[in-house]
Amino acid sequence: MKVYINGKFYEKNDAKISVFDHGLLYGDGVFEGIRSYNRLVFKLKEHIDRLFESAHTIMLEIPQSKQELIKAVLLTLKENNLKDAYIRLIVTRGEGDLGLDPRKCKGKATVITIADKVVLYPEKFYKEGLQIITVPTIRNLPEALNPQIKSLNYLNNILAKIEAVNVGVDEAIMLDFLGYVAECTGDNIFIVKQNHLYTPPQCMGTLRGITRDTVLEIARKSKIPVHEHVLTRHEVYISDECFLTGTAAEIIPVVKVDGRMIGSGKPGKLTLSLMKKFKELTKKEGVKY
Repeated sequence: MKVYINGKFYEKNDAKISVFDHGLLYGDGVFEGIRSYNRLVFKLKEHIDRLFESAHTIMLEIPQSKQELIKAVLLTLKENNLKDAYIRLIVTRGEGDLGLDPRKCKGKATVITIADKVVLYPEKFYKEGLQIITVPTIRNLPEALNPQIKSLNYLNNILAKIEAVNVGVDEAIMLDFLGYVAECTGDNIFIVKQNHLYTPPQCMGTLRGITRDTVLEIARKSKIPVHEHVLTRHEVYISDECFLTGTAAEIIPVVKVDGRMIGSGKPGKLTLSLMKKFKELTKKEGVKY
């Protein structure tokens, strides 16, 4: 594996940034997870746009332009000769001292790493569905650390993931500060009720997921009624279907939440249809390299 750092490629074992980088010291930076399918990078522009939006909010100046970063991602994939890959794009505040003041950072680090294959969930869960729980750790308040910022500080999500793992499940629902369903530790959440599609609004402690938006777009084109409004756990429990979305996860069915069976206890018809249409989209849409 070759890793891109500030315009140069390094072998995996030689790819390094300073231990005084504020991305390591304080989680001061932003990132994106991006997928390529058969040499097509899916929704690359949308991911780069969101990266710049996250950086703008935390007042982090990205040293490359959007077009330069797009070229860097494509070049990294070519350099590693990968057809299908997960790409992690990271921009940190750069090297500084042991103080919080970002003005003391002397440089900015842009790092692009790749993984040949990503297996977020075992294949059987895509066929049989996930069992998930609600955890005590709530999603960050927008007024504290807005969940729409994809920052390197992911401790909120990690704590919730730990709570899920401790009881033997792979994913967890996080509620917002008002007690409404926000999202899962790494995915957005959808439910289906009477052939209508529902998902929490992005303003209520949820990330504006690229896959989430893609699913909404597919649904609207398929004449499926969609609703973005607050959801309670009760509405999840009594839903006909439930599924999660994310760049790494794609679309994955959920068949049990907090011990309650969802629908028939098997991946639902609408979920399976959206999974198929999403797969078809990734085969024809993207930036070629």
